[in-house]
Order: sequence, then C-alpha cells, then structure tokens
Amino acid sequence: MWIKICGTTNLEDAIAAVEAGAEALGFIFAPSPRRISPKDAARIIRELPAKVEKVGVFVNQHAAIIRRTRDEASLTGIQLHGDEDAEFVRELRQALAPEAMRVIKAVKVREGFESGIAEFEGDGAPDAFLLDSGSGDARGGTGKRFDWEQHAGVIRLLSKRHRIVVGGGLTPESVGSAIAQFAPYGVDVVSGVEREPGHKDHAKVKAFIAAARQAAHARSR
Repeated sequence: MWIKICGTTNLEDAIAAVEAGAEALGFIFAPSPRRISPKDAARIIRELPAKVEKVGVFVNQHAAIIRRTRDEASLTGIQLHGDEDAEFVRELRQALAPEAMRVIKAVKVREGFESGIAEFEGDGAPDAFLLDSGSGDARGGTGKRFDWEQHAGVIRLLSKRHRIVVGGGLTPESVGSAIAQFAPYGVDVVSGVEREPGHKDHAKVKAFIAAARQAAHARSR
C-alpha cells in the first residue's frame, strides 16, 4: 500500500510522517494555505531519506516551470492537479528527460469521470491517477469525500487496469473502509491528518498510516 501525506510545509511534520511509515510526501507549489516555495521544500527534502518519494503538486503550470522546480527542490515525483491532458503529460515527460519520474494525474470524481481517464493513453498516460473530490474552485484539501457508494463499482474496475490512488476527505477512521471498498494502489491525505491547514497532527498521521496498513493487510489475506 502506497501512502502519501500531502501538504508538507515543515521539517518536523515531514520527519513525523516518514517515521510513521509514509512512502511519499507531497509539497504543494500552487495557490493553497499549504503552499511552499521550492527553496523551503529543498531545505526539508535534503533532510529526508532517499527512499521516501518527494512529490511536487502543480496546477496548470508550464512544463518548463515544473522542471525548474523539480531541479531546485530535488523532487522525485510530479502530481498534476489541474486541467492537464494527455498531450501535456507527453510534453512534461520530454521536459523532465532524461530522468524518469513518477507522474500522477489528479481527477475529480464526477458522473462519467472514467471517460476522462480513458483519454490518457500510451506515452500520454500518467503512472497513477489520484481520485479526489475537489469543491468548486478548490482542487483538493477540502476535507470532503466524493460519493463512495455511487462510484465504487467503477473505481474497483479502474483499480484492475490502472494504479489508482484514492484521496478526498480521508481520515484515520475512514481510510480502512476506502481501502476495503476500492482496492486502490494507494491513498493520499491532507486535511484529515492536520491540526490546522499546513500543520500536521502527528498522532493522526501515525493513526492514519497504521489503519491503512491494517486494511491493506486484511485485503491481501
């Protein structure tokens, strides 16, 4: 089970997430109460173990800017949380070359959202899709989840063909149910483990990761 703790803004929170067992940390370089500069992200990242993925979150940014931020902050992965299409994914991979990096595309779960996923093919396909709720102009971190019951069947089918990461309103109390219901490749959390925007509750981070591990183990038996 791949677990990403997103919205990292300080070293204390980053270390707590790593020690709790997170595979990846997210750094937001887009308008958000959790936004961080590439320079500040770099200060945190250079203190982290190499095995931990450092994922930059971008919204409708030019590929050249993403590459420059990748280089400055020493990111190991990219998450696209805007309106980026398959052609942009191709352009981004070319801009990031020769280094191969994990690219994640966020998708708002709405009626018929799976048809949008189908448009990403070949070298225009990301390495994983993050299914999120979003709310109005907010791209994520809203603390709200999409309609699990309505979309469960489609997501389970998608999980058999793609790496699906579930986000949107997850908490230590709900992540186990999400894993049992959707069988995703991974989970992503922001507000569900915070004490306030941009600052993590370390007890919640630990509880979230423990609950996700327990649910993943139960599914594998």
